[in-house]
Amino acid sequence: MPIQTPENVVDVLVIGAGPAGLMCSNALAAAGGIKLRVIDQRASKVALGQADGIQPRTIEVLQSYGLAERLLREGNQIHMLAFYNPNPKGEIEATHFSRLWLDRINCPLSVTLHQGIVESIFIDSMSLLDLRIDRPVKPCAIEFVHDQSPYPVKVTLEHLDGATDEEKTEVIYAKYVIGADGAHSWVRKYFGIAMDGDQTNSAWGVVDMKLDTDFPDIRNSTPIHSTNGLCVVIPRENDKVRLYVQLLDQGVVDAGTGRVDNTRMSPERIIETAKKIFHPFYIRPLTDVEWWTTYIIGQRVASTYSVGDRIFIAGDACHTHSPKAGQGMNASMNDTHNLAWKIAQVLRGWAHPSILRTYESERRKYAQDLIDFDKQFAALFSGKPKTSENDDGVSHEQFMKVFRTSGDFISGVGVHYEPSEIVNIKHQQCARNLVIGQRMPPQIFVRAADARPVDIQDFLPADIRWKILVFFGILDESSLPSAKLLAKELNKPTSFLRKYPVDGHISRMFDIVAIVAGHKSNFNYLNVPDFFRSHWSKVLLDDTDVTKTKGGGAYERFGIDAKEVTFVVVRPDGYVGMIAPSSALCDLREYFASLLIPRALDAKL
Repeated sequence: MPIQTPENVVDVLVIGAGPAGLMCSNALAAAGGIKLRVIDQRASKVALGQADGIQPRTIEVLQSYGLAERLLREGNQIHMLAFYNPNPKGEIEATHFSRLWLDRINCPLSVTLHQGIVESIFIDSMSLLDLRIDRPVKPCAIEFVHDQSPYPVKVTLEHLDGATDEEKTEVIYAKYVIGADGAHSWVRKYFGIAMDGDQTNSAWGVVDMKLDTDFPDIRNSTPIHSTNGLCVVIPRENDKVRLYVQLLDQGVVDAGTGRVDNTRMSPERIIETAKKIFHPFYIRPLTDVEWWTTYIIGQRVASTYSVGDRIFIAGDACHTHSPKAGQGMNASMNDTHNLAWKIAQVLRGWAHPSILRTYESERRKYAQDLIDFDKQFAALFSGKPKTSENDDGVSHEQFMKVFRTSGDFISGVGVHYEPSEIVNIKHQQCARNLVIGQRMPPQIFVRAADARPVDIQDFLPADIRWKILVFFGILDESSLPSAKLLAKELNKPTSFLRKYPVDGHISRMFDIVAIVAGHKSNFNYLNVPDFFRSHWSKVLLDDTDVTKTKGGGAYERFGIDAKEVTFVVVRPDGYVGMIAPSSALCDLREYFASLLIPRALDAKL
């Protein structure tokens, strides 16, 4: 009797439970109502090492899911950079200190901790949502089913711990598949997706351990240029330190594979190389090396991010680069942060499937920008320092110039998505300094009802809803009648706020926040029309708090006219999608009409 292979159906199958796969899985599970499976070939999460840096924008994203508190508590916080260069005697010395990030960042710091802790944060969150990872499971075949099935992707899985043939094989039919399965992605290779780019000849070693040292900046992020090579110091959680060490001995590279031959390398050799770079300071391991690796810098981007608009790749599966700017885990998680809300809206029948194509147009453009930046940044790190004997070397001034001009990109807050169906720049002049296509920047307002200072980013949770920020300007007796007329107009069935939500419940799809220019001492929040005031906490004032130290100046900062009513549409991922004056409601209608499905026509896909 033939073995009957178990068959199951899901809305989304996520392949890979690294940071990209877990960000996506947690987001989809939190959205609710989505049948989801997550598989990973590994028997357990990462225990040590791997990626270790979380940048400010990613902290903001994690906060939007309610996950940043644990990250900040368990990780090591980095607030300052120290730069070391060789002096005339050939010894390294501190040449410059710099704040890590600028004031316009909500959380002006970076967090370092090993990848396994980041994975645990997601896994614990998913467990509260009744989602578990199937391990150890790997895909072994994938194909499209051409019978107009609502589950058009067939994936054959192999359970690596199956005791019998019947227990080893399973077939999954899915609406969507996300390959977040790392740099050696099975999904990418299965479909023959090319990785465009090249590989450098720069070899590096990495060690994680606790150190005894007289180097005074061991707890700061510290690039060290020396006549003996380069080392980057990354302080870590629990008094640990990570050292990225340049391997100048090209004999460690296998000419056939182009990779570092670990039989010619060891953590002890990496540490000995680091000791020479640190001269005249000493470093001594206090413990055994917790984790180590070697690598050659590769800079590549996948030629496409999707197959048939049903199968997507994300994270390291579609881009590789050096770890020097700390972008790897950040770029990966932000890939699926971008993708998850789009898939969720399509599955709910809210959005047209065409919205899924913006995932590739936005994130592949970002990845290419990252590679271009990484080539310049990695070259500076790998280059020999400028000295009296090497006048053509990399100067401290060159390094600092690139770091200053690239700060927004490294932190993640400068990521800018180009115009598309979900990025409409027609009315950019209505908020000159609030860039459409970038994330909504932090800004302190005062809650009108209780004078509590709040950050606008706390009103932008990643809950797959569109956020509509209504900047009323000055709302007084002369402007109140027009505000009431605006509420009446938007309450009509043809309004974009009424046309799309299921059963007409606006709050299921849109979250409205009213922002008024005024003073807490003479403003009554009840003057805001009921339509724009779903809850007392959703009325904010552009004013300072009671201590006069927080908030105020948002209208001027954003370039918004306080004499007009201005709408700011913030996408579910926190990016500004459109800005429009109240006189251009037709443009807002067109914007959402190109994305969303009227509720009378909705159909889950």
